[in-house]
Amino acid sequence: MGKEYRIALAGNPNTGKSTLFNALTGLRQHTGNWAGKTVTLAEGSVSFQDKTFQLIDLPGTYSLFSNSTDEEVARNYIVFDKPDLTLVVLDATSLERNFNLALQVLEMTKNVIICINLIDIAEQQGIHINERLLTNHLGVPVLKISARNKKGFPMLLDTIDRIVTGKIDCNPVQMKYPVEIEEKIQLIEPKVRQLVGNEISSRWVSLRLLDGDETLLSEIHKRMVPEEV
Repeated sequence: MGKEYRIALAGNPNTGKSTLFNALTGLRQHTGNWAGKTVTLAEGSVSFQDKTFQLIDLPGTYSLFSNSTDEEVARNYIVFDKPDLTLVVLDATSLERNFNLALQVLEMTKNVIICINLIDIAEQQGIHINERLLTNHLGVPVLKISARNKKGFPMLLDTIDRIVTGKIDCNPVQMKYPVEIEEKIQLIEPKVRQLVGNEISSRWVSLRLLDGDETLLSEIHKRMVPEEV
């Protein structure tokens, strides 16, 4: 039996994320609930060469700012449970709206593939997407797929394989913010790094704290700060 890798699927609602999950896993899946939540958890597996990719279908969200239980569940899984890879599924006909989530994920974790789904519909509408240019700009692989037709699946599985085995090194682009925000990040990031070490991105945590995300702070405290005896 080969090695198992955990792959998280993130995306806005109606991007075809669950269609991709179902097409890849077929009947090799089961559902339950996230621990302590009423949010549905769907897991499934796909075999590729000598490996098993365990897919986790995260709740569909428009952001990862913990404005809802769904957003908290998706954010916490990516940040604290550390999947080996996160697939971000975008709708090829609504890239501008979908990229908000993709850029947030790129700030949170290193191993990411951007899957531009519904490419067949986009092409029918005369939309042409240069995935190589996007790959160069974002620093992670960008692939065009059609989940319902299983178009692009061989390339997707091969790219997953090459990232989890270290043959592809992802270097996500670092978003630049206005000078005032960047100065604040520089001020608090060293203190954040003392708290989280290299476990999670201290820059991303700094940004969330500047935004007043108290739920993240309590989650860090719960998961990462040792209890006093």
